[in-house]
Amino acid sequence: MSRLQVSRRGFGVMAGAALVAGARGAQGQPALPPLAGTAESPMGPFYPVSHLAEDDADLVWLKGHSQRALGEVIEVSGRVLDRHGKPMADATLEVWQANAAGRYAHPNEMSKAPLDPNFQGFATLKTGKDGDWRITTIKPAAYDSPIGLRTPHIHFDVRGTGHRLTAQMYFPEDAALNARDQLYKGLGGEAGTSVAAGAGAGKYRWDIVLMDG
Repeated sequence: MSRLQVSRRGFGVMAGAALVAGARGAQGQPALPPLAGTAESPMGPFYPVSHLAEDDADLVWLKGHSQRALGEVIEVSGRVLDRHGKPMADATLEVWQANAAGRYAHPNEMSKAPLDPNFQGFATLKTGKDGDWRITTIKPAAYDSPIGLRTPHIHFDVRGTGHRLTAQMYFPEDAALNARDQLYKGLGGEAGTSVAAGAGAGKYRWDIVLMDG
């Protein structure tokens, strides 16, 4: 576990204790404890060094292409919140992932799986006034790596006004694969903060909590 993870978790515990002990609401009730921060995860080796001209929130269709990306189309939405549950407007999210065959469009990718010329693979977006965000993409496949099996996941780099978080989002239906993934297992008790919730057919919900906003 990295020092960053320990310090973030420790900060959350201390902040929570201070709030519960000292903060009082208008009617003398203790303030609610802070939210658990979303677990920090490595950026990984496939952050795009270059990407297609398009980087909008629809990774499935590229302008001028007659076919959409291969694979299962999914929608992922959520909010970016601070540790007090306050929505964060204008936070920046960068999103990248493997395609439906488990391959990244990156020069260091050694996989023999095929690239998909119709898959955007990367997006940049801002949260709305309620901290909300949404992407349409393809569910990525699992793939082999030097550290073993990587379960399906999507990478996020989230920047608020005072904190930056790199995280990986996992899928609830892949619990067995998640349990075999070394990076997922390394999250320990924080792993639950990295798993999206099912929100209907092909839809997922994942709120991201930044410790310092």
